[in-house]
Amino acid sequence: MSKFTILDLIDLEPERPNALDLRCVCSRKGLSKEIYSTDINRPGMALTGFFEKFVGERIQLVGRGEYSYLETAPLDILMVQLEKLLKYNIPCFIFCSDLEPPEFFRNAAEDAGIPLLVTPLDSSALSIRLLRALDDIFAPKQTIHAVFVEVEGMGILIQGESGVGKSETALELLDRGHRLIADDAVLLKCLNGNTLWGQGTSKVMGQHMEIRGMGIIDIAQVYGMNSIRDRKPVEMVFHLEEWDSTRNYDRLGTSDETITMLGVNIPLITLPVKPGRNIPIIIEAAVLNQRLKYQGVHAAREFNKNLIQWNESENARNLWFDKFENKRGQ
Repeated sequence: MSKFTILDLIDLEPERPNALDLRCVCSRKGLSKEIYSTDINRPGMALTGFFEKFVGERIQLVGRGEYSYLETAPLDILMVQLEKLLKYNIPCFIFCSDLEPPEFFRNAAEDAGIPLLVTPLDSSALSIRLLRALDDIFAPKQTIHAVFVEVEGMGILIQGESGVGKSETALELLDRGHRLIADDAVLLKCLNGNTLWGQGTSKVMGQHMEIRGMGIIDIAQVYGMNSIRDRKPVEMVFHLEEWDSTRNYDRLGTSDETITMLGVNIPLITLPVKPGRNIPIIIEAAVLNQRLKYQGVHAAREFNKNLIQWNESENARNLWFDKFENKRGQ
């Protein structure tokens, strides 16, 4: 990914509910400093002179506890420890709860070229939002050719060769009340190491769809704003392919196929496409069936289990009747 700076952090989607509400109060020349770590740090121990295992490459959060120490500790001791602290490659300090940095701290940070930021959020709220933001920014990413829609509340990737009918399938799903997230190009992110999120590669193109023979249509304008969505976890993948009469397709559904994307295993269903097959309805049924699986109801396995039990009981009955007939014959 391209480098992510302190200035990028300040400008990070300020209109969002999870905005960080950051403002720079000192050392603007350091706003171009790059952020490398997804972790954050509290410099309280370092301010007292204990630097064992101190990680200076992280964003440093100053909460009410650290601020109280800055207000009460002797200035000469603080200046000694602060001089040591600012020698680390610290991206920036963030003062929480609208706490204004003391003048001596401002002057030292200005000389070191380390920005001081202030936010109205308390340290707990800021930590949660900041870790979430950094995890999203530095998450492993991959762009794939697919259509991403929300069906029955689940994020569904529709893949397949060009011209197989991915966009047309998605368009009919939209007409049936489902929602579009991205068409043609989908950006995938792995968050927390086990959750795959999908979104459009750009906000402008996210609500548009290309239909062959028709061109580009604005889904939000045609179907309304409720028909689009920014992003969603990927919970199923459907691979559309031309019907191959020589191939044996799964008819029972007892084997659960998966596909691995960015280290995350996602349920995979391969759907052969041919005239007369209503793919959108099949996808709806598969999604509802998958939701039942999440609740512990596996229809194909239950059917297979009941079939085996029926065969065993039928064989037992036949064996009993054979013995009964043999006795009667004697």
